Amino acid sequence: MHERKIGNRLVSAIGLGAMPMSIEGRPEPERAIATINAALDAGITLIDTANSYHRDAGEEGHNEELVARALRARGVSDDEVLVATKGGTQRPGDGSWTKNGRPERLKQAAKDSARRLGVEAIGLYQFHRPDPEVPFAESMGAIAELLDEGVIQMAGVSNTDVAQINEANDVLDGRLVSVQNQFSPRFRSSHDELEHCARLGIAFLPWSPLGGIAKAAELGSQHRAFADVAGELGVSVYQVTLAWELALADVVIPIPGASRPESIVDSAGAAEVRLSEEQMARLSAS
Repeated sequence: MHERKIGNRLVSAIGLGAMPMSIEGRPEPERAIATINAALDAGITLIDTANSYHRDAGEEGHNEELVARALRARGVSDDEVLVATKGGTQRPGDGSWTKNGRPERLKQAAKDSARRLGVEAIGLYQFHRPDPEVPFAESMGAIAELLDEGVIQMAGVSNTDVAQINEANDVLDGRLVSVQNQFSPRFRSSHDELEHCARLGIAFLPWSPLGGIAKAAELGSQHRAFADVAGELGVSVYQVTLAWELALADVVIPIPGASRPESIVDSAGAAEVRLSEEQMARLSAS
């Protein structure tokens, strides 16, 4: 598995988005654990989670605990796998998502996440989504304090625009290491943020890089060029999609969601796919 950098850490070029293992339609725990094990066997060393990745009320941290259980059973150390978690959103249990960027909430959420993950300091902690009720700089100030206090080792943001990326980096005194935004063939409005991260040397982690759980199956029909290139190379359309994203900039680290071992094994293979300049041009134009 090829590697890329998040801050001072080398991680696999493809990460595992663990969210589908804990939300609506989630698999049985045994299959979820098998999916995480398959990712590790495929060489994946970045796992993305969040305290709000759960389905029902009263089970905050379900996904974090699931990831921690799988890694503990394998005897995997913090140095071997980077677990990236997030705070700043909540789920009341009715299927909705709410925002909470209050500094005191973010600081407590990070400490709770560290406890669930079983770590002294979270490897990468990202502010999940700006809260319109709280000044962005105040939320990021809490993240800076978490860094200074050693609760987290690295800091990132998610669902932010270029101006917010700059503001976050300023508040963090240049210590911003990652931006996690939605990006896929279907959703390209974060391309400016991707390019901005490339200029700054900040890792860009596309979430829903295959278009989302409900739309991934439509990739080949909705974006014919991706299906055509997949046929030319003899690989899946999903591998072509992730390889295209990887080729856009050397800071890109896609984190496809998975709830089946077969899915993440296929995604991991994208790191080995090489696209020609002509193929890249076709994909980008489609």
